[in-house]
Amino acid sequence: MNYPLLNVFLTMMWVFFWVLWFVLLFRVIGDLFRDDSLSGLAKAAWTVFVIVLPFLGVFMYLIARGKGMGKREMARTREFAARYHEASAGSVPPAGGSSEELARLADLKAHGDLTADEFQRAKTKVLTG
Repeated sequence: MNYPLLNVFLTMMWVFFWVLWFVLLFRVIGDLFRDDSLSGLAKAAWTVFVIVLPFLGVFMYLIARGKGMGKREMARTREFAARYHEASAGSVPPAGGSSEELARLADLKAHGDLTADEFQRAKTKVLTG
């Protein structure tokens, strides 16, 4: 069993480069299919180019559309962040929300606008959820 340390290092380097290459290839293909500005024919042509001549195709794609690739990724990330903040804004009750709501209900009951039964149901609803 003769496998020198340098060969171990070179094997690890080649494995790293292959993984890096596949990550780059799938990023390009993913960007290609997510891009709404390209027509179907252009997507098909780029896909054939990337599959038939992978190294040249990927490098040409990065040269021709690499800047836009980064911009599209940033826009997509911003859109997801905006959706997240929009969705989470409605689910988080405002600070002191339940105590303010209970105070408002007590005030309505004190003025006679709510009966004792309506007050109990509203109070239970506020406290449970």
